[in-house]
Amino acid sequence: MEQLVTIELFGKPYSFKAKSEVKKAKEVADFLAEEVSRVESQQSGESSTASDLTTLMLAALNIAHQNLELENNYSKLRQDIAERSARLIRKIDEHVQ
Repeated sequence: MEQLVTIELFGKPYSFKAKSEVKKAKEVADFLAEEVSRVESQQSGESSTASDLTTLMLAALNIAHQNLELENNYSKLRQDIAERSARLIRKIDEHVQ
């Protein structure tokens, strides 16, 4: 069942349909709103004010960067676990035989 989730960006409400897991959709929307707010606060000290689109793009790029870092870290962790597991299996096999 679809439900509407509302997010406030730049003082305006935006609604979108969440097909499932409304709680998760709200969490994602809140995360975006927090990142946009963080970018806005960083820009407030600068001499020129960025447009809403620029702020949104910077927030999206920050989130994408964080996501890529997490994916890379996860990949390295999986590789490390696979290598350690293989070493342990070899040691166990040496002692069992």
